Amino acid sequence: MSKAPKDFLLNDLSGVPHGFPSKRASLICFVKEDCETCNTAAPVLEALKQAHGDAVDVLLIAQSGEANAIFAERHSLSMPVLDDTSCQTAFEWDIESVPSVFWIDDAGDIKSHFEGFIRADWETLAAEMSKDTAQAAAQIDWASLPEWRPGCGSKHLDPTIHNKLRAAAENSPIHARQIDIASSDDVAEFMFDQGFSDGLPLVPPTPERVMRMLSGTQRDPQEVVAAVPPNMGEATVEKIAINAVMAGCKPEYLPVVIAAVEAACTDEFNIHGVTATTMGASPVMVVNGPIRDKIGMNKGLGALGAGNRANATIGRALRLVVRNVGGASTGGVERSTLGNPMKFTMCFAEHEERSPWPALHVERGFDAQDSVVTLFAMTSGPMHIVDQRSRSPHDIADTLGLGLDGVFSPKMRNIPVDAVLVVCPEHIDTLMKDGEFSKDALRAHIQSVTARPDAEQSVDAALRSDTKSDAPVGAKFASSEYIHIVVAGSEAGKFSSAFHGWVTGATGSLSVSKKIGV
Repeated sequence: MSKAPKDFLLNDLSGVPHGFPSKRASLICFVKEDCETCNTAAPVLEALKQAHGDAVDVLLIAQSGEANAIFAERHSLSMPVLDDTSCQTAFEWDIESVPSVFWIDDAGDIKSHFEGFIRADWETLAAEMSKDTAQAAAQIDWASLPEWRPGCGSKHLDPTIHNKLRAAAENSPIHARQIDIASSDDVAEFMFDQGFSDGLPLVPPTPERVMRMLSGTQRDPQEVVAAVPPNMGEATVEKIAINAVMAGCKPEYLPVVIAAVEAACTDEFNIHGVTATTMGASPVMVVNGPIRDKIGMNKGLGALGAGNRANATIGRALRLVVRNVGGASTGGVERSTLGNPMKFTMCFAEHEERSPWPALHVERGFDAQDSVVTLFAMTSGPMHIVDQRSRSPHDIADTLGLGLDGVFSPKMRNIPVDAVLVVCPEHIDTLMKDGEFSKDALRAHIQSVTARPDAEQSVDAALRSDTKSDAPVGAKFASSEYIHIVVAGSEAGKFSSAFHGWVTGATGSLSVSKKIGV
């Protein structure tokens, strides 16, 4: 025999408390008012109470709030009907369905337990109680009762209720400090006042929402994913989940956010420098692989703009982690001269299926079936590159190259600075009109079309001090490797776009890719 799971003290319908264990044997049954099987069992329980109530405690633990009284009145119940509207006791006793019956002796050992209504089980229970109490058996018309009827799910298994109970449990995976807010306070305004927000309203990270968010990953909630500059705060999976809730993410987005935090906090990406520079740099996230469709990311119409929850909230979640865990708040460490709208969010999926080229993550050494997030430190964008007239591949390539001529400044040449070129499908069709136009060919064409005579150059030597150039004399970029090319956008419209980078290299930031786990 096993011991009863947990002690409890619950009030009956009159507010009188009843506790378990007592010094007497107990018949305990969990019920809810709208369960048909519980209503079938109620007269049987009342008969058992009438037969043995002098010798045992018969207790109903009910989950239906105000409807508990309706249940008791409907069946003229004389035993205590205890209020478990919070479902705390059902959670602690691990009830799966109701009615759930426990016959427990005076030592607290469970002698029998069953759920639902199987007539043979109830007949056996009645015989056991009569034997153990040495009293006459309850008068029950067994033939009038169904042979079998399934129970209903316990109310505490509702995801919202269950997550809240799990969050409050002794072994809860949530360890973050919880803040109590007065019922009269506005939660959204409170989060603004505390400095948690990026300037837009946040979703309150209640324990149940955080628990639900944590269901999106198999990683331990207390695992430290990264130390987040500038304050080197420990970004545990739990803390990332909290910020993902505030950003508006769904649980299935969490692995992408975790991978983005891992990438951002590497020495190579240098999120401290990206955040602190007065240039206003910010991460731009490109997502590749099967996870794009799995979580509903946008790679087509409006991919770089508003309207898609995954794109918007994943990028925002990374920014909130950097702000709330790392301490990089505007006016503090973040000292951008003008700011940058990408500091709210910038995340999109590559339209791999529309691309004639290897996807970004494949170029960077991953398998095509890997899901990968890549971070670039960009200072501006997306900057539209418009060409609705060109009909030849080289003419379109000319336009794309000249569209990148303004990175940093049109005066600056041979610069070691990343740029992300986002080519739209209609421009892709023109580029491929006469056959293969590879990414490397496009990069070389960009370098060629942006080359300028020596007399027109104005090179910032400090930018090139640690970089060996392989560019043509006076080309825009110190190397074609600084030009990153992805495909996105809808089928209609000859509008490509570009993001202009921050300082690339040891004194700035390197793009980083991380495989997205589970």
